Amino acid sequence: MTERDDLDLQIAEFVLGTLPADEREALRAQREQDAALDRRIAAWEERLAGMADDVAPVAPDPELFARIERLLDQGTPAAPQADADSSGQVVRLNRQLRRWRWSTAVASAAALVLVAVLMLQPEPAPSSFVAVFQHNDQQPAFLLTVDLEQRRLNIRPVTAQAQPDKSYQLWIKADELGPNPRSVGVLGQNLELDQGALSGYDPALLREATFGISLEPPGGSPTGQPTGPAIHGYLYPAGAEKN
Repeated sequence: MTERDDLDLQIAEFVLGTLPADEREALRAQREQDAALDRRIAAWEERLAGMADDVAPVAPDPELFARIERLLDQGTPAAPQADADSSGQVVRLNRQLRRWRWSTAVASAAALVLVAVLMLQPEPAPSSFVAVFQHNDQQPAFLLTVDLEQRRLNIRPVTAQAQPDKSYQLWIKADELGPNPRSVGVLGQNLELDQGALSGYDPALLREATFGISLEPPGGSPTGQPTGPAIHGYLYPAGAEKN
């Protein structure tokens, strides 16, 4: 189990109310100082609250508590006649026993819910990807980020600079698109591109595609294919964590 899994388990117990008091207080204090942690706890609160909506309320049998009381009384040895203090102690112990049994049952049920949630929770699929365009081992020329869910892109020059009488052009190549690259668009004077330029492509295709940036005559390639020197990049999950 990774540190992220451990934290999710702790947060889930926090939301369910089964986390030990000292850990609960520590996590509550950390939440007040950590916005990212606060968002994760809020997400778990929403996730577990939604489960309650799917469970229909069930009224207990009217005789249930009476039977529990009788079983508890049967399990308590008959006490000899003693003073009032001794009788009071037996009553207190009996009450503590009842509270312990109920709290144990509630905690066990909460733990079962937690296990089910963690086992059934799908691993979140990344939606944000990044491609780095560079010549060999040189500094990156461009960074391209793509949100697959929204099919939106953002391209940013790193070391690349506008060239006189030249235009940079972004290309995409995938088996589904045929043997030749397809133009995504020509970068403007500030080396920017319309963020919706990928809206017509399927996210699965984008995930596996190869991207390229070529240097073309002003306004873009006159042939519909790259004519100048090009650099290429592949999409990788942004901020991917190594376990």
